[in-house]
Amino acid sequence: MKNLSIIGSTGSVGAQAVQLAEGRGHRVVAMACGKNIDLAEKQVRTVRPEYFAMMDEKAAVELKNRVADLDCVVEGGREAVLRASSYERADMVLNAATGIAGLRPTIAALNSCKALALANKESLVCAGNIVMKLAEEKKIPILPVDSEHSAIFQCLRAGNEREVDCLILTASGGPFFGWNKERLASVKAADALKHPTWKMGGKITVDSATMMNKGFEVMEAAWLFGVPSDRIDVVVHRESIVHSAVKFVDGSIIAQMGNADMRLPIQYAVDFPERHENPFETLDIFSLSNLSFYRPDRENFPCLPLCEEASRRGGNMGAVINGANEIAVAAFLEGKIGFLDIYDIVENVTGRVAFVPNPSLDDIFESDGEARALASSLI
Repeated sequence: MKNLSIIGSTGSVGAQAVQLAEGRGHRVVAMACGKNIDLAEKQVRTVRPEYFAMMDEKAAVELKNRVADLDCVVEGGREAVLRASSYERADMVLNAATGIAGLRPTIAALNSCKALALANKESLVCAGNIVMKLAEEKKIPILPVDSEHSAIFQCLRAGNEREVDCLILTASGGPFFGWNKERLASVKAADALKHPTWKMGGKITVDSATMMNKGFEVMEAAWLFGVPSDRIDVVVHRESIVHSAVKFVDGSIIAQMGNADMRLPIQYAVDFPERHENPFETLDIFSLSNLSFYRPDRENFPCLPLCEEASRRGGNMGAVINGANEIAVAAFLEGKIGFLDIYDIVENVTGRVAFVPNPSLDDIFESDGEARALASSLI
């Protein structure tokens, strides 16, 4: 049994992690979220953590009043979230925060020498150089929770680093697989939110539709596994059964398969290095009739090559793309811009923010702020 701190506990991955930890007998001692008071209260009453942090200070005051009958310390603000991320009695931090807001909790967890189960891809997209260096210095394992990176992490156990030819990241292709730019020009937010296989939040669902999310995953994989982006292949796999694979130098391809269920990679990260039986339905291989694989359409979905180029350049480019993309996606969801405008805005911003080859943490947040301001000016 482990003592866990779960950051982003009211989001999709975080909420599943809370439920899974409870079912597996792990103790959730600390939690943090943004401002979802109703779900936060339900989690406090169900899980009974020792500490609960909310980024929104007003929401924290209300939650504190609601759970005054329980023995749980409730605090608000960024410092409170960082206290949850480095909670003394936690053995592991599971960071499922959304966006660049998850970067500081990642660093706090590593600085406190906690094992880190990472679902916040922006930590590596924006500051992979800082995060991986810190993890190495502290000798702290980063256990990936994204289904694709969990799959690669598992497949890499079949060989050593010198035997790896390339990594293979699978992508569902989103709701617009096979569409050209003429059709994509008329896409509305409601269309982009209809993901064919996964149930996710609005932001990441739109990122999946533009394939920006897969581009971010290329950047994340390059940092996590020390493999340059030109040795990371993306393949569109509509069925979302093969979650990713590794090709070795002898031509062997080792793949990880399973249902489209985030509880599997969450459980693998939390229980690592052990495996345990799952309390949920697993893949029945006899139910499979067809598995399809296609090359990604980089012409009609240019966010993917934009991220691949950013991965090759390194520096602050990940922070720039992520910041601009967060602003553009929010504007698209609000109906202020079109689907294709997301790429146009992000690409425009990447050419206007100064390149910083070896950024500090301050440089990362400065680049993020500049990118957001520029993106906002283009809407």
